[in-house]
Amino acid sequence: MTRVEIAVAPRPYRAIIESGALPRAGALLRSVLQEGAQLFVISVPPVRKWSKKLVASLKQSGFGVQLIEMPDGERHKKLSTVEVLAEKLSAAGADRSSVVVALGGGVIGDVAGLLASLYMRGIDFVQVPTTVLAQVDASIGGKTGVNLRAGKNLVGTFHQPRIVLIDPDVLASLPDREFRAGLYESLKCGVIGKPELFLRMENSSLRDLRKDQESLQWIIAESVKLKASVVSADEREYGLRRILNFGHTIGHALEAETAYKHFLHGEAVAWGMIAATRIAAANGNLDRVSEARITEAVRKLGPLPAVQVSCKNILRRLQFDKKTIQGAVHFVLPREIGKVDIVNDVPEESILDAVEQLRKLSAKGKAKVSK
Repeated sequence: MTRVEIAVAPRPYRAIIESGALPRAGALLRSVLQEGAQLFVISVPPVRKWSKKLVASLKQSGFGVQLIEMPDGERHKKLSTVEVLAEKLSAAGADRSSVVVALGGGVIGDVAGLLASLYMRGIDFVQVPTTVLAQVDASIGGKTGVNLRAGKNLVGTFHQPRIVLIDPDVLASLPDREFRAGLYESLKCGVIGKPELFLRMENSSLRDLRKDQESLQWIIAESVKLKASVVSADEREYGLRRILNFGHTIGHALEAETAYKHFLHGEAVAWGMIAATRIAAANGNLDRVSEARITEAVRKLGPLPAVQVSCKNILRRLQFDKKTIQGAVHFVLPREIGKVDIVNDVPEESILDAVEQLRKLSAKGKAKVSK
């Protein structure tokens, strides 16, 4: 078992990373939640196998439990979904002592977290992530949110969970595409602050990581440790936490431009990391060898959906990104592997060139993206 402390005030919490944590969730939650608390598990149909195990564990430990499902997919990450869920909580008798338990991927964590932060002006919630992306990134740090037509995560709150339970065993049932989509976020952690993590991933294949549980658990733990250290120092993204947005500036624009139907979040971030790396090298802030290493490490994990968007449309989308301040688009650009800078003076020509490079790269590698 690996325990990682997230030292945010006024109530720090921990992430527990352990094979078999999900069927032991009831016992693990007894140490942080009120005895006999009423828990509402928010989940999606594709993870019913795990929701049954979780509900059974919670009931066995004396908690009252109700399961509420929402539709699966990024297109349901919107305010109307939160409203429907809130009505269901109310109808089920949820009160200020109730606890929301998010069981699923990043969308579930964001939506259920926002629900918990708003219901009766804020109730406790627990994260039980079931995808690589959610385990290494989305479940840590208290960001909640939903999308608007204009852009991703434009409505949200900061609402920290009481605890995060990470069980790598549940990842065995993920399709390859979802599995590698999450690994791009771990690769991001390597580039922004953990060169040893980048090196491990640079020298591993998707097949290796699916077979080697010890390496996978190490990668998850190192990713969580990196994010925990950043969030502990800057909970609300006034400074340091912005480095976690490496790859997300153009990545979010790609998602919004394709109506959240073409890319998984991690895939869009992967292309965004390549674009940011291209911008850094073109502006002389990153050497060409490091640029090639980062780009190759991203592409080595597997095929990515093609980038078939207008470069000018992506540039326009950036103006609606929540990282844009007073009209200036902020980018996280690598200076070397393990160090990044936050810049707000990237020329439009460099952005257009980087997106065009994505279009060319994706046209060259026309490998089919497996489900």
